[in-house]
Amino acid sequence: MKQQKLTTLGKVFDRVDEMSAACYDHNIDVPDVSFDNLDVLRIAGEPHPIRPVAQRSISNRLGIPYPYLRRCPPDVQAQNLNHWITKEKNDQLLFRFDGQDVRALFTTKYIPVDNFEVCERLDSLGYGPDTEVQCHLDPEFMSLSIPDGKKAFEIDGDKFKPGISISNSEVGLASLSIAAFVLRIICTNGLISKSDVSASYRHVSTKILGEFPQVLDRVSYELGNQRSQFALSIESSVDDPESTLASFNRQFGLNAQEKDAVEWAWPLEMGDTMFAVVNTYTRAAQWDELSAESSFRLSRVGGNILGMLN
Repeated sequence: MKQQKLTTLGKVFDRVDEMSAACYDHNIDVPDVSFDNLDVLRIAGEPHPIRPVAQRSISNRLGIPYPYLRRCPPDVQAQNLNHWITKEKNDQLLFRFDGQDVRALFTTKYIPVDNFEVCERLDSLGYGPDTEVQCHLDPEFMSLSIPDGKKAFEIDGDKFKPGISISNSEVGLASLSIAAFVLRIICTNGLISKSDVSASYRHVSTKILGEFPQVLDRVSYELGNQRSQFALSIESSVDDPESTLASFNRQFGLNAQEKDAVEWAWPLEMGDTMFAVVNTYTRAAQWDELSAESSFRLSRVGGNILGMLN
């Protein structure tokens, strides 16, 4: 289940805790791994369902194009996978499980950063359980944005709260990332800004969690730019907004579902300015059919477009 509207950090922490209850990691000897097909692998003979993200990771790891493999019948999938797993250079691989399901696969050098660790770090920095946040969360991705009411501003009657946004994927969809964030109060659209100092780290060490205070401070310096950019977007007229949206959809490589979300959002934000265009993408992030990662991407697209204005 994906949370979208404003909630509290305590509720997010509870949800993260609940989702991680059956999660665990193991280093698995490669010779113990075999495949029934793309959907089921065996470890020392015991079957484990493979989730879609892990299927893609395994395909990439073994050098087999995923679209090709997905189209193959199960016996051909097994033939390909069982052949190429014997060519794996590592003696062991890190498997991330949720119950019996394989949710991700990495080399043993990869040190994942879990959502629970991120929440604990925020708590240690003074963001208590009652802290108001906007959150997109599912088993594959978390985007957690914290608005700061003390820095709120208003433009033409529209009220905004800037803040910080933290995103993370436990299954390798993205690195831990921190960026500036702006919440539009009237509709709780959240924009994740294009940023010069936004920080993103590969998951090679949990030491990055210790850098949170410094990174948060650096990102907070960007927040002053957001007010002027929003004001500029209101002043920037657009002759053909729908054509402009289609162009941005192509430029940012939106998938079919994300394009559907933009189409759903446009009538709610319709207007002939870049302000309307930007808010169409941030509104699209609220579409219920999206994954948490897609919601984050659309919020980020809105921020990238806003950052283009000059």
